Amino acid sequence: MRDAFSKCLVSLAKSDAKVLLLTGDHGYSLFDEFRKECPEQYINAGIAEQNMVGMAAGLARVGYRPFVYGLSAFIPLRVIEQIKIDIAHDKLPVVLIGDGAGFVYSHLGASHQATEDIACCRAIPNLSIFSPADRFELESCMIMSYESKGPVYLRLGKADRGDVHSKNLELKIGNLVPIKTNKSNDISFITTGSLVKSVMNIALENFPNSSVWSSPFIKPFENKQIVDICKRSQVLIVIEEHSIYGGLGSVVSEIISEFSPIRLLRIGVQDRFSQYCGTYDYLLEEHGLDELSLIKKIKQFIESI
Repeated sequence: MRDAFSKCLVSLAKSDAKVLLLTGDHGYSLFDEFRKECPEQYINAGIAEQNMVGMAAGLARVGYRPFVYGLSAFIPLRVIEQIKIDIAHDKLPVVLIGDGAGFVYSHLGASHQATEDIACCRAIPNLSIFSPADRFELESCMIMSYESKGPVYLRLGKADRGDVHSKNLELKIGNLVPIKTNKSNDISFITTGSLVKSVMNIALENFPNSSVWSSPFIKPFENKQIVDICKRSQVLIVIEEHSIYGGLGSVVSEIISEFSPIRLLRIGVQDRFSQYCGTYDYLLEEHGLDELSLIKKIKQFIESI
């Protein structure tokens, strides 16, 4: 997915000289091709993320299209005030790219793990949130971010989980994307980002009468589609590599509490930090987000109904 991101960014920059890439001293190998093809459109702002966001806001005001790249623990979390006041307040067309969302930087501890970024960004007016699951969703989200007239936070999780789609997509902003559909539709899974692949595997192998939906858009979000899914389902399960507070599960629960009551299970990061450092797969297991733990939680929930 990172290769698709780099190629798409280069393509956008080559087609529009107003596209600029700002990075906070990150992603050198990732941007080798960008620096080779578009050297005048690359700005290393150094380890000064707040200043970098202010620079992006100023550049957007005079007609440039800044893409601001950093680790998601820093973009958006370290610069949330600058995003709110410098960018979102005036609806400036800046694309904020948070790489390594969730537990990707697992060995570096809580300072580099971002499981609250969606929650922080959701409450900021005018700021859209995109969360692609694979390279196909990413390419569409990149183009839609570029075409947006306002600010976008593009959340990138674990990059090597594999494709969930087999071809290019034409996404509609705010809509879910079907991954697996079933007529009986006893269980509907809604998930986002890097966990879409895991949920797809779980559903195919353990829950044949289920549907799986990917949510590449966290904000804005299409309420009617959720209501329609609820009408066809007995159980709704939302799974995300993010805190259970303020993320995709919160979005869905807010909608169904108002429009369509249904039994809902929200699975995400509980209200705690990681106890230990380790591999990405280890941290998924510690937080109960590995496939075996997810299957156990889902079955326990269904049996309790």
